[in-house]
Amino acid sequence: MTKSTFPVKRSFVFPLFIIIIILAVVSVAAWTATSSPALGLYRPASPTHARLFAVAQIAKPTYTSSPTALPTATPLPTELPTNTPIPTVYAEILVDTPTAEYTVPQPQAPSAQDSAAAASYGGNKYILVDISEQHMYVYEGDLLVYSFVASTGMNNATRVGMFSVQNKIPNAYGATWDIWMPNWLGIYWAGGLQNGIHALPILPNGATLWAGYLGVPISYGCVVLGSYEAQLLYDWADIGTPVEIRW
Repeated sequence: MTKSTFPVKRSFVFPLFIIIIILAVVSVAAWTATSSPALGLYRPASPTHARLFAVAQIAKPTYTSSPTALPTATPLPTELPTNTPIPTVYAEILVDTPTAEYTVPQPQAPSAQDSAAAASYGGNKYILVDISEQHMYVYEGDLLVYSFVASTGMNNATRVGMFSVQNKIPNAYGATWDIWMPNWLGIYWAGGLQNGIHALPILPNGATLWAGYLGVPISYGCVVLGSYEAQLLYDWADIGTPVEIRW
């Protein structure tokens, strides 16, 4: 009976021992594969990321305060600046402004004094006023330097003849009519008053008289130019420059 049970137990134990040995071998092999550096090529590579920034240490700026570095306020002036007035001459000059008491002077022949002044002038400048064209031509020698639209007197009030520039007044004032005539060039006398060439008159309220009417007779004897043109002529003309007024 003892002999019959022993082979059964032996046949059962031996396969179980073989299985345990196989499992142990497999376990050792798996551990070796995961821990060995030589077999590290079989490990999945870890992803790497590029470094897109760098850290830099920047020193904080420092400021040194001083009384001289602080902004200072500019004190306001105690007095407002005033414009320097244009030199003026207060004179009883014939003004081209109609009034009830005003009598239009009739055309007269040039005086001997006017003719002599024009004849004695030694320069080569010459001013021609054409009444029929309501135009002024300004010459230096044979060269036409300016050509201006002008206005002469109504009802043939501007005298014809040879005259000359007798005086230059930057801003003539007509006291009787309270009116200003910029860039005045006096050319002849009509009784006790003088006719001349000047810019459009300025009224006491600052308005410009006769603006927009140049080119037609509008004055009471004077030759009127635009403001810009009168300034050019005033700067160009000399005392004694001949002035011829003709039809």
